[in-house]
Amino acid sequence: MCRNIHVLHNFEPAASDDEVHAAALQFVRKVSGSTKPSKVNTEAFDRAVAEIAHVTRHLLEDLVAVAPPKDRDVEAQKGRDRFEKRMSREVSIRTAS
Repeated sequence: MCRNIHVLHNFEPAASDDEVHAAALQFVRKVSGSTKPSKVNTEAFDRAVAEIAHVTRHLLEDLVAVAPPKDRDVEAQKGRDRFEKRMSREVSIRTAS
């Protein structure tokens, strides 16, 4: 699950509320060990997501960046390139025997 939480700081344009909420949701899912809470726990689960998203938004607003903002498309391409490299290594390992 943690692979779905992405760096949100120092991007242009800044992280959207949807991205912050998605990161908070993934965090709560990981901590709680549940992707979908029971009816009894739904209120606590949703409240935790909202509070973490709120605090995360404040954190992102308060952080100071010394490096220039990153481009989302460039970073996404780097991620795809890393994935391709990792998968080609896996294929070569599995087909070598």
